[in-house]
Amino acid sequence: MAPQSRTQRMVGRSAFVPYFSKLKTTTYSDIAPSTRTANPLHSIKTLAWSPLGNFIATGAGDKTLRIWNPEKNQVKNSTELKGHEGGIERVAWNPIKEAELASVSSDGVVKFWDVRSRGVVWEQKFEGGGLTLAWKPDGQELVLGTKNASQNDILIPISRKTQSVLGTYKQDVQTNQTIFSWSGTELFATTGEGQVKIFDYPTMEQIHVLNAHTSACLALDMSPTGDYLAVTGSDALISLWDTADWVCPRTFSDMMEPARSVSFSFDGSYIVGNSTEGTTIDVGHVESGDVIHTVETGTSGGHGCVAWAPRNYMLAYAGENPQALMIVGGLGGAA
Repeated sequence: MAPQSRTQRMVGRSAFVPYFSKLKTTTYSDIAPSTRTANPLHSIKTLAWSPLGNFIATGAGDKTLRIWNPEKNQVKNSTELKGHEGGIERVAWNPIKEAELASVSSDGVVKFWDVRSRGVVWEQKFEGGGLTLAWKPDGQELVLGTKNASQNDILIPISRKTQSVLGTYKQDVQTNQTIFSWSGTELFATTGEGQVKIFDYPTMEQIHVLNAHTSACLALDMSPTGDYLAVTGSDALISLWDTADWVCPRTFSDMMEPARSVSFSFDGSYIVGNSTEGTTIDVGHVESGDVIHTVETGTSGGHGCVAWAPRNYMLAYAGENPQALMIVGGLGGAA
């Protein structure tokens, strides 16, 4: 068991760059250094921090699902969870259970794992390939998003308590990602038409639409305070939406490629987005809209996985070469 990570003190804008620029980047890889030809399917497609930041889960296109300890980067200290028959599309931790992970795969199965025993607590089969997962903040329910070649995308609420499907809701447009509000009474979904749909939960009635981008909306994240919703689009912009009146006070426009993921820091002060191209990750200051620091990764962004740790300024991202998890401030360097 990893030690519980401490909550770091907030670092203001003037002190953040001198502090963050000194943090070292640690590589967490399960590929032997002697391997010359990497498997393209082994690239990480999804990653997520556990609620306290003690673990980080990664999923790859070759079915590899692995749990890493940020304090130990050797593969022998990680845990592989075996059972999926297809590539891992999304991983998501139960927000109130540090050791429970949900994963969804192209094999048509969502699995709930106890990472301590490496066993499946429960699983649910469905038609089509799984794409998205979103936990309700109380950890009692989860919304699964699926894609079927013969149907529209479908959103499927699942009860963790009763281990049952609560309904199916067909969508009339492509749905790329979903998240809950912190109250758990709204569900947000990015669409291929440049909109973010807001649903009442649990009725799933559409209550509002944000015309967020001029092209497909891809990823989204809610700030820790709930003041802002961040939305990325294929127009290479990150827009910030004030959740009080649903206006967009600012955008981040310095990106060269569309961000496939976006993440707020634990204090809500900084934001990052990551794309499938490029060799840098920009760190934006939320209140000013300025890019204040650039992380030189030296590798392309892989599948666009990036996430701040939940209690400090450690930053995880997935690289394509090497095919590995990378953490800025890893091995305890950010506490």
